[in-house]
Amino acid sequence: MVEDGGEEEAEGESGEVPAAPLQQQQQQRCNGFLPGKEAAGGGQRAAPAAEEMLAAGGERREARLETRLSRRRLAVLAVFSCYSLVNAFQWIQYSILSNVFAGFYGVSFTQIDWLSMVYMVAYVPLILPATWLLDARGLRLTALLGAGLNALGAWLKCGSLAPQRYPLTLAAQAVCAVAQVFILGLPSRIASVWFGPTEVSTACAVAVLGNQLGTAIGFLLPPVLVPNTPNDIDLMAHNISIMFYGTAIVSTLLFFLAGVVFEEKPKYPPSHSQAVLQTKPPEDYSYKQSIINLFRNIPFILLLISYGIMTGAFYSVSTLLNQMIVTHYEGEEVNAGRIGLTLVVAGMVGSIICGLWLDYTKTYKQTTLIVYILSFIGLLVFTFTLDLGYLIVVFVTGGVLGFFMTGYLPLGFEFAVEITYPESEGTSSGLLNASAQIFGIIFTLVQGKLTTDYSPRAGNIFLCAWIFVGIILTALIKSDLRRHNVNSGIMNLDVKAVPVDSPVEPESTTLKIQSAL
Repeated sequence: MVEDGGEEEAEGESGEVPAAPLQQQQQQRCNGFLPGKEAAGGGQRAAPAAEEMLAAGGERREARLETRLSRRRLAVLAVFSCYSLVNAFQWIQYSILSNVFAGFYGVSFTQIDWLSMVYMVAYVPLILPATWLLDARGLRLTALLGAGLNALGAWLKCGSLAPQRYPLTLAAQAVCAVAQVFILGLPSRIASVWFGPTEVSTACAVAVLGNQLGTAIGFLLPPVLVPNTPNDIDLMAHNISIMFYGTAIVSTLLFFLAGVVFEEKPKYPPSHSQAVLQTKPPEDYSYKQSIINLFRNIPFILLLISYGIMTGAFYSVSTLLNQMIVTHYEGEEVNAGRIGLTLVVAGMVGSIICGLWLDYTKTYKQTTLIVYILSFIGLLVFTFTLDLGYLIVVFVTGGVLGFFMTGYLPLGFEFAVEITYPESEGTSSGLLNASAQIFGIIFTLVQGKLTTDYSPRAGNIFLCAWIFVGIILTALIKSDLRRHNVNSGIMNLDVKAVPVDSPVEPESTTLKIQSAL
């Protein structure tokens, strides 16, 4: 592959496909694709997308699939990562200052926790409409909605700079939570649509990294900008205004940058898997059928649950970190933020290393399982060393926990894309995030209650038990790397898309794509 505008010619690819009888083609359905006009005429089943390259009557022909890499892909990735960063910063900026905002607004810690949990609550009912919009209206519109709502929520917060305006700051945070729905599902879509097969996992990791970096800055910056001054509410309001207005200005600039940089897709597909998908007319795609096929995919269901457990546990630990630290180390709000920063920065390093490792080895299941097990061990160590009285120990154990727990996030996205290809990346990652939000709400409420009524150790042990369940589920996932098989030159089209009217799976057909010499 070469860059657009480069001096070398783009690599040409040819597709060689075995012929199949027309009747057999009509008896097959391929993930989310319907046979267009034939769908209204008695439920005939669609041939897989790749089989439409066949000539009528079983004759063979070659289809040239040209792939190139676009230089714009780096700008798209950078802008997305930046506004995803701001959205994550707005998610955690209240929780890391829970005692400060509880005093400022005169509300309980639970009400402050809801400023974080509103992100999770908003995501669950809106994810299906958001993924439909991504599939039906495209990447550019979805990206602009995410960036625009992010800026709108930030400006609304600027009007909540008074102790009696908690309802307004909650409403503003809810707008940011809606923006998140149009952000979290994009990393795998951007990586697949814009990046080649040798860099797709790294690109996804970098896109997720932006969100993690926002969480890291959210742990570090708010305690510095807004010190706890309970005896001077006016000074506290002034400090909060600096944080709110700065966030609003940055998010607005990023919204305009997104409008300039984002395009629907590059001129040429970056990989064979994208080239194959682009041979299918958009009108032949069924979002409903795609959802049905995903929920019939047993490996994906196992990943859906295990991803939700791990990511929900991370959300819960992030939300309650300030309370856990202050319980054992009174007056250490700033160090609580620094520990959160350590946790997330270590996770960013883990994300990049895991992304590079996947691009090099393609060992998706093995890597995911190992990281899951190490996250379990890290949380156990963190749990039983938290109350030793040494903050340096908490820094170290928090960093180890973050390296594996946060580093798991892009692994789940990429593994899902592999085992569900050719389904939409936005749909699969959107469902993963919905699962994470549901588990995050449950875990935050239960762990928060255990932490308040008993101790942080009780809440963390609760999370450890669930992560152990996630290890078992991950071990049961069958690793069927469909996208990798296409990019390697062999695609198994038996994608277990069982027709609605029959429990019998169609026979598999093999598509071989050979590089032109």
